Amino acid sequence: MPPRKKRATSAKKNEMKESEVKKTESTSFSTNNNLSSSNSIEIKNKDSTIESISDLPGIGPATAKKLTESGFGTLGSLATVSVGELVSVGNLGDATSRKIIQAARDALNFGFIPADEVLERRRNMLKITTGSASLDDLFGGGIETAAVTEFYGEYRTGKTQIAHQLCVAAQLPRELGGLNIDGEEPLKVIYIDTEGTFRPERILNMSKRWEGDVDVKKVLKNIMHGRAYNSDHQMVLAEKAAQDSQTQRIGLVVVDSLIAHFRAEYVGRGTLATRQQKLNQHIHTLLKMAEVGNMAVIVTNQVHSKPDMFFGDPIAPVGGHIVAHASQTRVYLRKSKGERRIARIADSPLLPENETVFAITGDGILDVG
Repeated sequence: MPPRKKRATSAKKNEMKESEVKKTESTSFSTNNNLSSSNSIEIKNKDSTIESISDLPGIGPATAKKLTESGFGTLGSLATVSVGELVSVGNLGDATSRKIIQAARDALNFGFIPADEVLERRRNMLKITTGSASLDDLFGGGIETAAVTEFYGEYRTGKTQIAHQLCVAAQLPRELGGLNIDGEEPLKVIYIDTEGTFRPERILNMSKRWEGDVDVKKVLKNIMHGRAYNSDHQMVLAEKAAQDSQTQRIGLVVVDSLIAHFRAEYVGRGTLATRQQKLNQHIHTLLKMAEVGNMAVIVTNQVHSKPDMFFGDPIAPVGGHIVAHASQTRVYLRKSKGERRIARIADSPLLPENETVFAITGDGILDVG
């Protein structure tokens, strides 16, 4: 009997030691950091004790810094990342990565919500004015945030002109159709230029229209321009934009144009699968950035003509089904007489197929007089 008691006592001591080790480990996982983890999409935080990524189990100050620099500085970005991506970016183990992701999802109450809450979120969604009342009506009030909007059409149909004007309009106060709030730090606009068509002089001309509502001298300072020289560089710039959105107020990201480099570098049917795979990855980076950061993403797209089409419009956007499925709203731009252009909603989960006429003038995008 005495030996049995001895073994039971030692087993009990071992259990106590193991629990103390686990307690110490879990305590060492919890550290504080000044980085903000609030999600722009306003997901309800179920666990109020977790306010930043450094509060999650398994993330210390060094790991939090590394994740933030890699574009995963908020609870929302960690809740939507894959285990494999977190392992490679954060240099973490598979089990630790799963634990971090699950903790982020639990903290944000990540799961199903009633449709009336989704409706309420969409009512609070921001919209950017295009500068044209007829275009704004076509979009149901303007270009919406947390979505990817695609403009496609032939050359001289106004794709780049609309992109330039939105760079200015996004900096307007919210009551005038912009995204800025008085008293807060001015938001940034990111412009990824793949064709060398970005013209700051044009933006200055457009901004004079809203002189007094925007600081004309600071409009260009708030636009961050990146010239992409190939498809890989373009993808890197998009990833950099996602990283910067963790620490800066970014309201709009423009990619002009989306397909130019992919179309030039991947020629022939033999490279089509590789091109579409990379394009899909690039678009999903933009889509995730839009939804997690609650920002507007605008992409322009080129077109091609279908020679075998004898009836109807032979013009079709480049990029195939991958681009078609990724863009929430697709807008087809066509030329008309003089400075007039026609915009038609080609695809949208909400907006009806409709079209309107607008004008491209020296002052920017305006209604037809």
